[in-house]
Amino acid sequence: MDKYWTPLVKRLTPYVPGEQRNGKNIIKLNTNENPYPPTPQVKQAIASIDEDAIRRYPDPESDELRRALANYHHVQQRNVFVGNGSDEVLALAFMAYFTGGKPLQFPEIGYSFYPVYCDLLNITPTLVPIDSDFKFYIDQFENNGGGIVFANPNAPTSLAVSAADIETLLKRVPDTLVFVDEAYADFGAESVIHLINQYPNLLVGRTYSKGRSMAGMRLGAAFADQHIIDGLLRVKNSFNSYPLDVIAQKAGLASLSDEAYYRSCVEKIVATRDWISAELRQRSFKVLDSKSNFIFASPTSISAGKLFAALSEQDILVRYWDKPALRDWLRISIGTNDDMQKLVAAVDRIVRQ
Repeated sequence: MDKYWTPLVKRLTPYVPGEQRNGKNIIKLNTNENPYPPTPQVKQAIASIDEDAIRRYPDPESDELRRALANYHHVQQRNVFVGNGSDEVLALAFMAYFTGGKPLQFPEIGYSFYPVYCDLLNITPTLVPIDSDFKFYIDQFENNGGGIVFANPNAPTSLAVSAADIETLLKRVPDTLVFVDEAYADFGAESVIHLINQYPNLLVGRTYSKGRSMAGMRLGAAFADQHIIDGLLRVKNSFNSYPLDVIAQKAGLASLSDEAYYRSCVEKIVATRDWISAELRQRSFKVLDSKSNFIFASPTSISAGKLFAALSEQDILVRYWDKPALRDWLRISIGTNDDMQKLVAAVDRIVRQ
């Protein structure tokens, strides 16, 4: 019953996440989750939390976690903001910096939350074209003062833009805030966090969900010059003054303390990604040069839609969009080696049939 909905709510097209199917034998390659557990230190940290800490409100500024993130990325605490996943950080940035009445620029194929936030916040989008190889070009962004946002690597294409190209953009658009969404940067893209003190128009988003295996915990961060962070804090404190609970803060600290484990998981995922890319190319798939924890692949001997449906029937979940520019392609998250071997075997069976 929608009689109480406002016109805004009626016109929204909400973001649709990948299917969350339950079952012991499900091979879930549709939501870009890390196939490995977080470091054991996360579980230990959660178990050690005193019950009195849960009774009380958490630190509203997450100071200890922000200090740790600052040390890890070689910046100052004043340059760090944290929130409930990178999506909340992204939403707060949209509120803080992209609602000024000027168009927001982002690639025509990119993270599908960007147009959702534009609808919700009455932001006018300007779409930057993607070429036939799914690349967008930095020189197409304009210094319009309204804002620029893109994922690097991009989603769902998995392609990355170099740090040098991003720096060139920052120099060219000094009056425009550039949000570089580095949700997938752990797996091969060049981060630009190190540029935040040189370019006051740069805002970088990160997440614990992908490289650090903590999607269920909801931990995100942003890095920028202090005046950018202060703007995010003003919006946060007008919306949700206690964003990160005590459990998330402790878990986030524990994850940062085990660098060897984090690197090992990332290296395993990259190796598996390169293996599955080669296997699918041998089967005449087109596979883009991924810098992420997923691949973007197009079968040639069967339609992507039919392969998606057939894999789903065998409890192998991948992502498919029935849209003109994307309907020949599948986004496939990188699972364990065993997961990906089962995927290849299922593809072979389906194609033979």
